[in-house]
Amino acid sequence: MPSSDQIARPTKRYDYVDDGPAIYVDSFAAIRREANLSAVPREAEKLAVRMIHGTGQPSVVEDLVIHPDLVRVGRAALDAGAPILCDANMVATGITASRLPAGNEVHCFLRDPRVPDLARTWSTTRTAAAVSLWAPLLDGAVVAIGNAPTALFHLLEMLLDGAPRPAAIVGCPVGFIGAAESKDALIALSGEHGIDVPFVTIRGRLGGSAMTSSAVNALASEKE
Repeated sequence: MPSSDQIARPTKRYDYVDDGPAIYVDSFAAIRREANLSAVPREAEKLAVRMIHGTGQPSVVEDLVIHPDLVRVGRAALDAGAPILCDANMVATGITASRLPAGNEVHCFLRDPRVPDLARTWSTTRTAAAVSLWAPLLDGAVVAIGNAPTALFHLLEMLLDGAPRPAAIVGCPVGFIGAAESKDALIALSGEHGIDVPFVTIRGRLGGSAMTSSAVNALASEKE
């Protein structure tokens, strides 16, 4: 394998910014210029900015639904060492370890050997089945669902059955089947069932791993 001094950079033929720190700063400046953040609670502004950064679409701010206690409760939970429970490895990978305030453990049980049998027995997705393995860690945890609507539905069903309540839910599954409906169910959880867990979600089909991990990163550190 060649060493770094033996690898030549290709001839630069395009006019683009290639300084990492400059890209980072300019990206957040562009978001603040282009996104209408007037409806976002002040304490959640950096959360919204990071979620926009994870999608590249300033317009997503119009569909964000942010519980008024999310930032305060979610950040306090992470400061106290709460684990982060993820529905997909892509979400877990997107969480920046250096931003975590207490060396928080990040878990995704999708590859647990028990999951395939549970999914077959329950006739559900593996991602949903893996959520049941969160039970021993769920009390006071921060949940991050950015892939599977079935995982969010499964979590809500667990809560309705009396499972321990997480401190906060980042619920942004993406897709055409069940994504919008699962997020509507999360929004309605308190009003319809009296289970008030602070959350952030985005209405409709949008969402995804990048948006979800960006939200967790914002909760983990106030630094933009």
